[in-house]
Amino acid sequence: MSNLPFDPLLVSIAAPLALALLIALGLPKRWSVRLSYVAFAIPLLMALHTWWHFNAVPHTSGYAFLTSYDTGLSSLGISLKLGLNGIAMPLFVMAGIVGFAAGLYAIQSQAERLKLYLMLLLIMQGGLMGVFASVDVFFFYFFHELALIPTFIMVGVWGGRDRSYAAMKMTIYLTAGAMLSLLGLIALYVKSGSKSFDLIALKAHLAANPFADSLQSTVFALLLFGFGILVSLWPLHTWAPLGYGAAPSSNAMLHAGVLKKFGLYGLIQVGVPLLPAGFAQWATPMAWLAVVGNVLVVGFITIAQRDLKQMIGYSSVMHMGYAFLGIAAGSTLGVGGVVLMMVAHGLSVALLFLLATSVHHRTHTFAMDEMGGLAQKTPVLAAFFVAATFASIGLPGFANFWGELTIFVALWKFSPLITALAVAGVVISAIYGLRSAARVFFGPETSRMTEVAQRHPPSDLTWAEKIPALVLLAALLFVGFWPKSMSEPINAALTAPKAQVANR
Repeated sequence: MSNLPFDPLLVSIAAPLALALLIALGLPKRWSVRLSYVAFAIPLLMALHTWWHFNAVPHTSGYAFLTSYDTGLSSLGISLKLGLNGIAMPLFVMAGIVGFAAGLYAIQSQAERLKLYLMLLLIMQGGLMGVFASVDVFFFYFFHELALIPTFIMVGVWGGRDRSYAAMKMTIYLTAGAMLSLLGLIALYVKSGSKSFDLIALKAHLAANPFADSLQSTVFALLLFGFGILVSLWPLHTWAPLGYGAAPSSNAMLHAGVLKKFGLYGLIQVGVPLLPAGFAQWATPMAWLAVVGNVLVVGFITIAQRDLKQMIGYSSVMHMGYAFLGIAAGSTLGVGGVVLMMVAHGLSVALLFLLATSVHHRTHTFAMDEMGGLAQKTPVLAAFFVAATFASIGLPGFANFWGELTIFVALWKFSPLITALAVAGVVISAIYGLRSAARVFFGPETSRMTEVAQRHPPSDLTWAEKIPALVLLAALLFVGFWPKSMSEPINAALTAPKAQVANR
């Protein structure tokens, strides 16, 4: 049983936000850096604690660690209600792990205006923990917006090539997606008549008083395309590769690894169970958009990339297609596979962005055609990159394998044709992933690499880079070899009597 004298969910949110506030109030740089280690470690420790004790603590309406706090907005049906069910818990843990790795990497980065950099990253981390810990739909959305705002600033200030254009495009697209999803959530609240944003109360009320099918279809469409923009559903995806290519590493790790899962999580926790008839009408169009657009079209675009960071950005968009396909399948197996895949993708894409920046520090370029032969000089970096590539492709032994496998099995019952097209994406992933590893590390050394090596001989990964990389890789292998640590709570949440997943 959990015997902490405080609410671990609230502490995981408050710790990084409290330090961000102290930094904003003028905390000296030395203390800002030192306390950042603690502020990024606390959410990780709280997440691991909730994971360890999840099955042992009492559950109320399927949620563990359920606690409500009065916000003075009870007349509007708004309260800060925190808790974790079997779907939220794995993502809460993933947010803690990725945030800790991104924080360590940021602290050691020696970025310009490091205090401001860490402050914005801490705000992101606090918001991300709040997204997955919130049972109240209002705060679910509020914490997403809190975590999203620093992204625009960090890309615009610390970003790389085309940062101004990337920041502007991300702002336009993600604001549009946030507004559409907000409109859908407001419509859900108003039309339900439950007078509460509490997700538990909303589910109970709509189970007894469902919407008309036409209204469900309209509201679900708002959520699908609003959340879809935030997740980079094709053809509304073009902000993502550009933004991730320009974003500073720790920001890209947190956004692509964690914040991007907000839309998928919203569809699974809110859209599908509360609007089953609307979901049924949109499942097939969603599946075709995902398999043709995200998996095939974006997959072939990824093969054509010559910039390492852009390739990772496009590959992230491609893999979101699998997640939409698992949701479209509509079964417990499919949706459970999506949750597993979200965890695995968050860990692996964060690791790839970290390693891509480490490659850039040694080659001073992201152009893969200008690299080659790096494995002889940096064998540890090469080993990490190959492992991260194998994880992204979905090889057995890594968490990604279980997510993709369960999605494909569930998808077969939905549509054998769509399944065949989706499986072709695995081949596409292998082509661009293995080719990038070959070009960067095992191909012949280019003349430019020779010149760079003569001026600045490349060294292998430092411990400041190894530790966050090891944290992410260890998590991928742990879930890969023990998937039941995540899958059992997910299955319990999806098969509970009140779960309204439309089994097909």
